[in-house]
Amino acid sequence: MRLATYRTGKIGILYDADSLCDADGAPQIGPHLFDPKYWRQAGKVVGEAPGRGASLFIAAGDEQWVLRPYRRGGLIARISTERYLWCGAERSRAFREMRLTAHLHALGLPVPRPVAAGVTRHGLTYEAGLITVRLPDARALAECLSEADEALLHRVGHTIRRFHDAGLDHVDLNARNLLVDPEGAIWLIDLDRCRLRTPGGWQDANLERLARSLAKFDAPSAIAAVREGYASGAAS
Repeated sequence: MRLATYRTGKIGILYDADSLCDADGAPQIGPHLFDPKYWRQAGKVVGEAPGRGASLFIAAGDEQWVLRPYRRGGLIARISTERYLWCGAERSRAFREMRLTAHLHALGLPVPRPVAAGVTRHGLTYEAGLITVRLPDARALAECLSEADEALLHRVGHTIRRFHDAGLDHVDLNARNLLVDPEGAIWLIDLDRCRLRTPGGWQDANLERLARSLAKFDAPSAIAAVREGYASGAAS
């Protein structure tokens, strides 16, 4: 993966040069990549995910992409759901998530391949979006809990351990941000605001957050098997 930057006017894009370029025959770089209207008018939208600021599933040649706009939640959303304080493109949530995801992907960890991050400045604020490759037929762990056996939950724990061994503090580790592909492999998504850290109490805090999520989806006992898989996992 080769990361490159593209700037035009108030827009900055950090992208994978192996996925996008300005040559004929390849997806074209530009602000349109992050415009849902463009993809809808092109007839390329094949679905969308539920949640705040619904992500779009886009047909992109031989693969599908996920276009996720950044949206605020909580009380701050009463002021703006789309705008964030501008502190430079490299400090934007989109660029930081793009670089972090690319780093983890390069380590061979199970994250979707990142395609591009885009930011549009509006004076003292900005709005942003992120494009990643969609995992075909993958389902959120939350949707699999009723049929999840101990082996699957052990793999969840082992996968989390791999990320922790790499130093990833996932600040929103929940049953919707863990995906299960058709082969039963576990993937981690949504690295917004996540960061790399030295070992510490944040690791158990991640697991406690997942435990609360599992309880929310009526599977409070599942965390025990997840912790067993975590404890038995080795750095890889």
